[in-house]
Amino acid sequence: MLRGMRRIPSLDGLRAISILMVVIGHWTSLHYHWEVGGAFANLGVRIFFIISGHLITTLLLKEWARSSTIRLREFYVRRAYRILPAAIAFMVPVFVIYWGQLRWYHMAAAALYVTNFDPWHPWFLGHLWSLSVEEQFYFLWPGVLKKWHGQRSAILAGVILFAPIYRYACHLLKLHGRADETFPAVADVLAMGCLLAIYAARLPRIKTGWALAMMAPVALVPVYVGAVHFRTTALLLLVLWPLLHVSIAGLLLHAVQRSYWILNVKPVVWLGKISYSLYLWQQLFAYGPEHRSWYWLFAAVGLASLSYYLVELPMLRLRQKREEPKQAYAQAA
Repeated sequence: MLRGMRRIPSLDGLRAISILMVVIGHWTSLHYHWEVGGAFANLGVRIFFIISGHLITTLLLKEWARSSTIRLREFYVRRAYRILPAAIAFMVPVFVIYWGQLRWYHMAAAALYVTNFDPWHPWFLGHLWSLSVEEQFYFLWPGVLKKWHGQRSAILAGVILFAPIYRYACHLLKLHGRADETFPAVADVLAMGCLLAIYAARLPRIKTGWALAMMAPVALVPVYVGAVHFRTTALLLLVLWPLLHVSIAGLLLHAVQRSYWILNVKPVVWLGKISYSLYLWQQLFAYGPEHRSWYWLFAAVGLASLSYYLVELPMLRLRQKREEPKQAYAQAA
């Protein structure tokens, strides 16, 4: 572990569950049932979004509490150290290997993190839509939180109300499918994680019985989504999606409050730590136009491990080294 890095209990374990859902979902959709596998992978991505909203907002609020401001430049630099190196290590070889199937705008969209607005992206870049959403969230939310800190809850509530309307409009315009990957279509999922970070300290401990009740939407909503073949219905739009997002947020809070051992054992934590690199590489081995044997998933884990230890960790150590003089100055001031 990096010196001085404090990790939120159970968060890596939840990341591990999320990435397993994505990988298993992609592999299932390729080999057995597209709708069921796709719904399972989509659930994993939604959990990632809520974790991201919660974590980023928690960090930003801590900075605000210390200094009554948010240093946007420092935030973007920290994100760049965290996100860009592993992404470049994935994109460059993929661009070379699949050069004949690419157009310049596919590569530009991937490099600029707007793949979610490229409806023609090839399958091997398809998973970058969610990373594009994350980057757009990183770009927008810190500035909004800094400028309208007092109105943060109202803004997030507005996002949660607006996203279903946007999704419904897309479907009325026959834009169902990849229009669901655009930022406004999933901004409410991230906003739910942000709201959780704002109110977590004031919320009571979630009892086990309530947590078990919240498991029902998490288990059943993806089944319903698969059954209706990802079509939007009033029930899904107005009831099930919001219920799912609230349930995921509640389970996240419960897991952090209780700190279950299974979410904090070393193998699970390790899988959570490499989840970003594994998400990048799993697409090539768990998805695609051709069937792949299950053991190819080990190749994805192997490449993800190389990415984590040879790219992610060195860059995180470099980021820490860059920040140490500033932290020492702040403590002395």
